[in-house]
Order: sequence, then structure tokens, then C-alpha cells
Amino acid sequence: MSQPIPSDLSTALDQLVHLFDSGRPDLAASEAIVLRSRFPREAEVARLHAIALLQLGRVADARAALAEAHALAPQSVEVLCNLGSVLLAGGETAAALAALEQAIALEPEHPAALNGLGNARRAAGDLEGARDAYAGATRAAPDHSGAWLNLAAIELALGDHAAAERDARHALMLAPGHPEGLLLLGHLHAARRQYAEAEAAYAAGARSAPRDARFAYQCGLMAEEQKHLATAAQAHAHALALDPHFDRALGQLVFLRRQLCDWGSLDELSARLRARVAGNAGGIAPFGFLAEPASAAEQFRCARTHAAGIEAAMAPLRTRLAFARALSTLPATLRVGFVASGFGNHPTALLVVAMFEALREQAIEIHLFSTAPDDASALSLRLHAAAHAWHDAVGATPAALARTIHSAGIEVLVDLDGYCSGAMPEVFALRPAPVQVNWLAYPGTLAAPWIDYVIADRMVLPRSLCAQFSEQVVWLPRCFQPSDTTRRVDEPRARDACGLPETGVVYACFNNSFKINPASFERMLAVLRAVPDSVLWLLAAPDGADQRLRAEAVRRGVDATRLVFAPKVAHADYLARYRHADLFLDTAPYNAHTTASDSIWAGCPALTVPGETFASRVAASLNHHLGLPQLNARDDAEFIETAVRLGRDPAARAALRAELAERREYSGLFDMHGFATDFAAVLRKMAQRHRAGLDPAPLD
Repeated sequence: MSQPIPSDLSTALDQLVHLFDSGRPDLAASEAIVLRSRFPREAEVARLHAIALLQLGRVADARAALAEAHALAPQSVEVLCNLGSVLLAGGETAAALAALEQAIALEPEHPAALNGLGNARRAAGDLEGARDAYAGATRAAPDHSGAWLNLAAIELALGDHAAAERDARHALMLAPGHPEGLLLLGHLHAARRQYAEAEAAYAAGARSAPRDARFAYQCGLMAEEQKHLATAAQAHAHALALDPHFDRALGQLVFLRRQLCDWGSLDELSARLRARVAGNAGGIAPFGFLAEPASAAEQFRCARTHAAGIEAAMAPLRTRLAFARALSTLPATLRVGFVASGFGNHPTALLVVAMFEALREQAIEIHLFSTAPDDASALSLRLHAAAHAWHDAVGATPAALARTIHSAGIEVLVDLDGYCSGAMPEVFALRPAPVQVNWLAYPGTLAAPWIDYVIADRMVLPRSLCAQFSEQVVWLPRCFQPSDTTRRVDEPRARDACGLPETGVVYACFNNSFKINPASFERMLAVLRAVPDSVLWLLAAPDGADQRLRAEAVRRGVDATRLVFAPKVAHADYLARYRHADLFLDTAPYNAHTTASDSIWAGCPALTVPGETFASRVAASLNHHLGLPQLNARDDAEFIETAVRLGRDPAARAALRAELAERREYSGLFDMHGFATDFAAVLRKMAQRHRAGLDPAPLD
């Protein structure tokens, strides 16, 4: 320990602490420079100087000051604690651990040393060790609310929700209204899917810290989960008002405005968002960005920045888990795992279920890892039956699910979610399987170092797009998108019961509202203006979106009554609607995907314009493999001309519908046994390269 501090120095040090407490680390740093020149052998002066520098964000200078303090007082626990914190802030995790372990060796029950050790262990990926250190800090200092919060946070990360809630509430009892405690409590409720309770906790945090934009942002996320989209948009707008650089909130606000068809000042917001992506801003959700008028290169940049944040967070834990498997231990039968949050009454299940049933015949062992609660739907029951093994991963932490995948001996692991809602990319970042694949739900690159391949076809992902994908491309000889071919298309309710006029052409677009942008809407309205008595049948959207579209139609010279909005119904009833539809009018730049497949399966032709991104080429791929390339228009002008010509020619519409029915039967687009054969072949090729010690490469 250092020598006793002279009395005059003691007064000066008290003044430094007062400046810290007053929120003036700048003045504290200036005073400390003077004191260090007067007392060059006093470790405490150098230590407090370092604290001031750290509060000013001058990490390297703080590290240098603490190194000098440590040289003057190598046995000072306080100096070692601060040194550990500075080393950790500078990314020197191993050195921080060494400093804090030295402090614990000197004083095993020092609360700050134990708390710091917990921070360092967490940064090193040792979550269990961090929990032990934080628990030790709470025993050493039972009134230390910060230690209780850290303990609760690590318990949440470990998936121990009961302990996390207990300790978070204890922290809040010690420090009522503590913003970080309320934030943590909100996170805990969100992890339990208790969205209303989470929103209430975040709202309480906002009352405690009204200038903290995080609370408005989190309230917005919880409102979204409860389908209160207008409320969510207001919350994200408020977060941006508090912090104009809160890029996460900007991304969410733009996506919500698209869902609400609220296009006022949207171009300005979209341009701002694209500029932030160009600047490698973190936190912008790649899925929502797919709906922006952005290039494939911009989409790649957005996904790459997002993946880099996940990589930085998960790399220490991946190193600690160190999953590896000797080739000699791999089973003769290829084990393939599929991870998804949509193995229930969900579009993902609708696409894959029949193919999985056929894939079971291909001598491949299918493991399904479901991250969402089982809804006991007919689709879920079929998926249970198709799988060789069903793994319930609801509520699992990334580490727990990764361990389950690795223990199951999965050689090829397929991410069916990508960056869609409910996705768990953190699991894939832990590398539980030697070959990892992006397929189906997310129509773009994940730009992630932990994903080896993307499964596509040459129409949806031509060679010209490969440079904007980090994955090696596996091209199927057919459309990359499967479908459930067991569905019946029943007779619909009468036209008037559906809100349709008794006569007249029915153009349909049952895409989600965020895909309908001003340009896509204008080209639909251009068709209506040219085809008298026609109507546009749309999917009803939330919170006033329908009324906004009606008002926009009137502004563009189309009677609002020619827009008909269909409420969401059971899937069989939804499919039947297509018997009333004459032509599906697609959107851009985000196409109909599952919806286009539904339309074609139900007998309604889908007209599209293939774009320059994966998300803008899915409907075109379906048409191409169906054998109806004439429904892939070259541009908007040809799109409008084709739709108008068909609208004015009943015989042409009938001939097209008959041709579609024939091609649906014989083209192979809906041949799931053929799909399973081709899919199994590419899975085996990926595995064979792995077993041969070869790096991933493009595959046909």
C-alpha cells in the first residue's frame, strides 16, 4: 500500500472527488496534472487522474496514468481495480483479468475487485465465472445495487429468469427507480415474451431518466410486438428526438412508417437511413432495410455492419466453447439441422413442410430446432412427424442452443430465419456446426463470417449478384423456394361477401403493407385508371394504413371505393380468395415471396418486374421456373401495359389462367419430391467438401 497521504494533499484529493461528483471530470483532470507535478510519488494522485481521463473517454491516457500508479503502489487493490477497468475498456481482456485476479489475491472479499472481475470474465465469455464473481460482490457489499444489477444481468444472459427477476427487484429495492434496473427488468419481461409488462418497465425507466433515448426505443419495440404500430412509431420518433444519432430507432421508424403507409417525409427519412448505412452505422436492422430503394451493395453493407456487432459480442464465448468435431466421429448418415422460429402456423412452415416430408426419404437425418412456442397446429404436427428429431429451444440462450446443436452431431446447420423476426444469429456465430447455411426466409446476404453458403437459384441470385454476398452460392437446378403442395384451394365466399363488385376485373396484391411504396402503388393505380370498373384488392393493414392508401388513391385520381381491403383470415380462406382474383400485381423493391407462391398455387397469375436484389427477384424466379417468363416485365411501363392488356381482354386472361394451371401441374415448380432430391444432393456436396478438408466453394 502507498504511504499515508499528507494532509494538504488529502484536502486536494477531496476536491478532485468533489469535481467528479459534480460532473466535471475536465476540471478534475486539470487539477490532477498540477497535483502530479507537486506529488510525483503519490499513487493516489495518478489513480484519480486516470479516473478523470477515463470519464473523458481518454482510455489510452488513463491506462498510462494507472500504469504509473501501479508502479508506485503495486499492492494497491484500488489501483488494480481501476487498472482492470481501463484495460477492459481498451479491449485488453486478458490483462484486465490478470490485474483483477491479483487484486482478489490481495483482498478476496473486496467488492469493487469482485465486481470488476465479473465484468472481465463476462467480456472473456466466462458467464458462469462472471456470475460467481458478481455473487461474491453482493455478499461482500449487500447494499451495492450495482453489483446486484450485474448479477441479475448475467443470470438473464444464462437463461435463469427467476434468479434474474429476484435480483433485479432486489437492486430496485436498494435503489428505487434506478434506470438501469428498470431497463434490465424490461429486458427480462421481453425475454419471457411478456411484452406489456416489459413496456411498463421501460416506461417507468423513461420517467426516471426522461432524457435517455433507450427507454423510448425499447417501448417502441414492445409496442411493435403487441402490434401497436402507430404507438411504436411515435416511441421511435421520440427516441430520435432525444438522440438524433440513435440509428436503431431510425431504422425502426422508417420500417414502421412503411408498414403504416405513412409516406409524408418518408423519402427524407429513407435517405437519412441510407446515409447512415453508408457510414457503417451499427444497429440498423437488415430486414427492414430490404424494403428501402437501396442497391445490393447497400444491403450487403448494412448486413455486414450488423453481423460485425454480433461477431464482436459472441467471439469470446465462441472461443471459450471451442466447438470441434473429429471427422472420424461423424455418422454415416448426414445429419442436417434447421433452426427456425416458424415451425408452426407460419409462412416458413408452409413453405418447408411438404419438402421436409419428402426429404425424409433421402437418407438424411433431419433435426428441427424450434425457437418459438409450439402452437400444436396442423403444420407443427406434420413437422414433428417429418423430423427425425425435434428439439424444443424455446427460451434457450444462444450458448445453450449451440451446445444442443453440437451435442446432436449436426454437420450441416441451416438458418431458416437469417435476420427476420425471431432469428437467433448469435447461435450460428458460436459455430456449433462445421457447415452453416443461409436459406429461405431472409432474402439476402447475412454478410456474416459464420455462414458458409446461401442456397438459391440462378434466377433469384445470378452471378452478377454474387459479389454482394459473403456466402458461397449453392444453386439449385429449380426455384430455391419450396411450397406445401398438399393444400386444397376451396371455393371462396361470394364476391359481394368479400367486398368485391359483382363484375369487373379484380387485381390483387396481398403483400404486407411495408412492401407497398409510392412507386409500386402508382403503377397499380395506373392500371386501374386504364381499366374501367376494375378494383385493387389489398390486404388490410393496421392503424389507419388503409385510409392513407385510399386518400393517396384519390389524390392520384382514382376513386377510393376501387380499393378493397381484405381482413386477415385462416389460410384456407385466404387461398380461396385467389379464385376471385384475375391478376396479382407485385411490388418492388421487395417482391411477393410466399404470397406469390400462394397466388400461383391457387391459380392466379403473378405479374412482376425483376429487380437487382435477391428480395426483388423471388416472384420472377417462381414465374421463370413455372415457365411463364412473359409475366416478368422488363420495366414499369411493360408491367402496366401487360396488366392493362390482360384487364381489357377476358379471353387472354382465361388463356393465361389455363396455361398457368397446366404449367403448375407439369413444370416441376411444385414437385416437392424432385425438390427434396435436388436439395439432398447439394447438402451432401457441402458435407463432402467439409469431409475432404476443402473450403466452401460455389456449388451446382
